[in-house]
Amino acid sequence: MPAIVIVGAQWGDEGKGKATDLIGDDVDYVVRYQGGNNAGHTVVIGAESYALHLLPAGVLSSKATPVIGNGVVIDPAVLIEEIDGLESRGVSCDRLLISANAHLIMPYHIALDKVTERYLGSSRIGTTGRGIGPTYSDKAARVGIRMQDLLDPGILCQKLELVLREKNQVLTKVYNRRGIDAKATAKEYLAHFERLQRYVADTGLVLSKALDQGEVVLLEGAQATQLDVDHGTYPFVTSSSPTAGGACAGSGVGPTRITKVIGVVKAYTTRVGAGPFPTELTGEQGQWLRKTGMEYGVTTGRPRRTGWFDAVIARYATRVNGITDYFLSKLDVLSGLERVPVCVAYDVNGTRHDEIPMTQTDFHHAVPVYEYLDGWREDISAAREFGDLPPNAQAYVRSLEDMIGAPLCGIGVGPRRDQTLRLRPLA
Repeated sequence: MPAIVIVGAQWGDEGKGKATDLIGDDVDYVVRYQGGNNAGHTVVIGAESYALHLLPAGVLSSKATPVIGNGVVIDPAVLIEEIDGLESRGVSCDRLLISANAHLIMPYHIALDKVTERYLGSSRIGTTGRGIGPTYSDKAARVGIRMQDLLDPGILCQKLELVLREKNQVLTKVYNRRGIDAKATAKEYLAHFERLQRYVADTGLVLSKALDQGEVVLLEGAQATQLDVDHGTYPFVTSSSPTAGGACAGSGVGPTRITKVIGVVKAYTTRVGAGPFPTELTGEQGQWLRKTGMEYGVTTGRPRRTGWFDAVIARYATRVNGITDYFLSKLDVLSGLERVPVCVAYDVNGTRHDEIPMTQTDFHHAVPVYEYLDGWREDISAAREFGDLPPNAQAYVRSLEDMIGAPLCGIGVGPRRDQTLRLRPLA
């Protein structure tokens, strides 16, 4: 049976949580494969809204087993708080599995993340300050602390003593900050592990056996294609690989198991943090999109930068991820516009680019080339089939479908689970 990947096709916040939640009742496992609590999904079920940061959206499914894969970096205190918050609302986390190989965000990671961003000043990346980047740096440098290290307090203390020799030198002598105590940190994290140990498993093995037995596995990414450390708008990216290729490395599921890649795009574009954004609107129209679409970060509450739909980056996402189907979210936000601009290419110093320019410099100077499509004034939030949409809304959707190079499988016309048009099977 298949493994299905869900990826963001823009700069994040496209509505992946809603798409995952919709598929969640049709699959057996939902796996978060990268990122940390710098990302978030909002899922609305009836009158209830759930903000998820580390847990995959499948935790809200009555059937699926939620899995935090080895590619995720975990702040144990944040995860425990999220579990407790859901269980206080009647959502069970008993089926949760956490990879023993997932790396842990330590206090020194958070301290270094915050102080280095301040040190960069106007050149800062725009991180959330939650220690994500430094944790991935330590993972690559082979000095990270993994969930399985908490099974052996002796090993944990040895690793902490070793890594803090260097980290404390940087904190105290470079940034004039207080050092981190190894013993106190070990005690704190071992206490967290008492709560989390029952969830820890060899998740790669569990998922492989599930696929062998004919069960369906959904691999859920955080952030998005343009934030991928290899394929995004570097250096204004996250420190992991949200693209479909990262799903294999971050979950332990082999690439030949994947049969479908669903890209999620918003009917317009947003991003959080610094970096290039060709279709960004900084005036009244941008404020209107932000207010109407309620564009504020799930994790940070930061206002998102807003702009018109960019077909160039969507086509790029189709290519990089091998996207087979698209889910289009927040189409309802565009209701009331007389004309809807869509970026179909870039102008860079007088030269037209139908694909993303190769260099960071050219992308920074890209000016959008717009095509204007007829808008609609009708409220579409009550639509439940594609034919319920006004003709101009249908034409807008079909035009985007042609531009981005893959068919649509679903359309979001509101925040609730039931406000979705299903054009093709999602799972």
